[in-house]
Amino acid sequence: MANFSAVSVFILQGFSTVPALQLLSMATFLLIYLAGVLGNVSIMMAVTLDTHLHTPMYFFLKHLFLVDLCSMSTTLPRALVATMTDTKEISFLACASQLFAFVCLGSLECFLITSMAFDRCLVIYRPLTYGMTMSSQSCLSLVVVACVSGLLFSTFHTVNTFSLPFCGPNMIDHFFCDIPPLMHLACGDTQAHEAAGFIVSGCVIMTCFALTCLSYVLIVYTVVHIRSAAGCWKAFSTCSSHLATVLLFYGTGSSAYMQPTAHYSPLQGRMAAIFYSILIPTLNPLIYSLRNKDMKAALRKLYPHVPS
Repeated sequence: MANFSAVSVFILQGFSTVPALQLLSMATFLLIYLAGVLGNVSIMMAVTLDTHLHTPMYFFLKHLFLVDLCSMSTTLPRALVATMTDTKEISFLACASQLFAFVCLGSLECFLITSMAFDRCLVIYRPLTYGMTMSSQSCLSLVVVACVSGLLFSTFHTVNTFSLPFCGPNMIDHFFCDIPPLMHLACGDTQAHEAAGFIVSGCVIMTCFALTCLSYVLIVYTVVHIRSAAGCWKAFSTCSSHLATVLLFYGTGSSAYMQPTAHYSPLQGRMAAIFYSILIPTLNPLIYSLRNKDMKAALRKLYPHVPS
């Protein structure tokens, strides 16, 4: 892919274009990153060690937190080191690798969220056949399909982006290599590449979103036919955390990627990226543990000396 480009090195702008805010941003995001690592690792360890949590829901949840941890680690540590050492250069190959990893993990999270919606739908809409349908083999197969799909999706976007010629400015107005700012730097006409990326992303994202919405339609249909108020609340509580994740994921991701490059705003791009690549992975452990008694019990076993 490097043969298509006259640029061998890119320069990442960082968290802010205001120098005085760079150190403040670095300190803030370092604390957020450490909190995110602690939260995601704690949930993964709690689910792994507590046999009561060896269920399909927590199986998907453990993989979701692993993806969140890897997604944060793909972009944030390098940006923090670059800010501390004032070395903002990133090679063409490293930039392509970072984009590939980030898109792969982002799409994998999308597929996992869809699988979790399917799981929640089955446990409420078809409880009698749930155990047979969501077997260990079925769960593993869904994760494998999600991984393969993520790799293919990321390969397309990486090739589609870096097959463009980069012959002019090499300053990426972002804190990591992302598709919109790279498209904005490319020389020549990017409309065909942009249209191809938009179509592929739109088909994948809208398919996942439609399947997730269908799952929740069936969930709501089942819940409204439950006569017991306690039964309704129990059914709703099993998917409330997942619904919050769905709203956060699609709300922030669509604002960053489902718009033409010509309308790309560097400030808006950075803010959206901060939400979906840093804040959401940090908040997810809180979302899934604050109102989950089983998760709280597992975390208390993991950290017995921490006051509850």
